[in-house]
Amino acid sequence: MLNIMVVDDDKNTRMLLKAVLEGENYTVVTAENGEDALAVMDNHHVDLVVLDVMMPKMDGYEFTSLLRQNDNNLPILMVSAKQLPADKKKGFVVGTDDYMTKPIDEEEMLLRIKALLRRAKIANERRIEVGDVVLDYDSLTVSRNGEVQELPQKEFMLLYKLLSYPGKIFTRIQLMDEIWGADCETGWETVTVHIGRLRKRFEGWDEFQIVSVRGLGYKAVKKE
Repeated sequence: MLNIMVVDDDKNTRMLLKAVLEGENYTVVTAENGEDALAVMDNHHVDLVVLDVMMPKMDGYEFTSLLRQNDNNLPILMVSAKQLPADKKKGFVVGTDDYMTKPIDEEEMLLRIKALLRRAKIANERRIEVGDVVLDYDSLTVSRNGEVQELPQKEFMLLYKLLSYPGKIFTRIQLMDEIWGADCETGWETVTVHIGRLRKRFEGWDEFQIVSVRGLGYKAVKKE
């Protein structure tokens, strides 16, 4: 069972979020501020933090910054009444993974938590499973029912990126910068060439499809 820590100086908010999360079968621990949260983490394993921003002693920004400075990549969802773009930007700059504004839409919060936990699992295990297909980052292989294909590094990284965020559209420039590097001298047409190779390599595989989005870029779609 996954463990979530709710950090908020308002008791009613803590209890509400605790009830909502326990209703989804998460184990929940709570803390009143950043200092309290650090103490809780000394005694409990935590898989994700739902974090208020404005708190006494140690606020959400300071708590997040401290964790990231110590190479702790624990998924963090900031939840705050602060709605200005500058406030959200500060949250992402210090290292939060996602940011929601109050009042909280409980269903949206649960969806965001599931997405964050899924990405964390992918990052930790360095593998993705799509039906019978398994992408193994360490060996650069894609396998299905005993069939194993070892891909060139860039092809694998491109497919791994797309399947890490199924349904999300990536522009060619985004993919170029993330996989080839912003200083790469080749043009974004390289992405198009690699997408073509991936499509040819995996044509007939029913588990996923790489879709072109006209005028935007590409996305991976999981097939049922």
